[in-house]
Amino acid sequence: MGGRVSGPEQRRVDPDVDLRVPADRAELAAHPAAVLGAVAAGGALGALARAGVSAALPHGPTGFPWATFAVNLSGCLLIGVLMAVLTRRGGPALARPFLGVGVLGGYTTFSTYAVDAHHLVVAGAPATALAYLAATLVGALLAVAAGHAVADRLAGHRPAAPVRRDAGTPGAGR
Repeated sequence: MGGRVSGPEQRRVDPDVDLRVPADRAELAAHPAAVLGAVAAGGALGALARAGVSAALPHGPTGFPWATFAVNLSGCLLIGVLMAVLTRRGGPALARPFLGVGVLGGYTTFSTYAVDAHHLVVAGAPATALAYLAATLVGALLAVAAGHAVADRLAGHRPAAPVRRDAGTPGAGR
């Protein structure tokens, strides 16, 4: 699952809530219906935003699916920012369910990514499909890291220094 961070309380950096972990249960409102409502409302907003981007950036059968590529990378950038902010500062109990699971979950789309790649192969554009698959995978990972780094930098947090081996340790410097 997610990694750990140090701070006033140990918080997992994980977009899902694990009800077996007491710190995660704190995200639930007094009524689980509030969480479901937040996810549903956020999901509707995210899906509407994705539909808008898709309408603005249509592509032909062998064209690069720029709309899906754009929503997935921008969504990954935003989830990196969101998780950095929520991990460092916390937030309202429904922030992660509404923004992370709802809005960004409804905005981004793995299924359309896979279908777009399949359609490209069937349409005779396997090189475009492969480029799309690779660019999305690499771009998404870089976008999450960039979003997290930007949020940390804006908040005045510096990344941890790399661990150095002691010069007297066997294997050091090799």
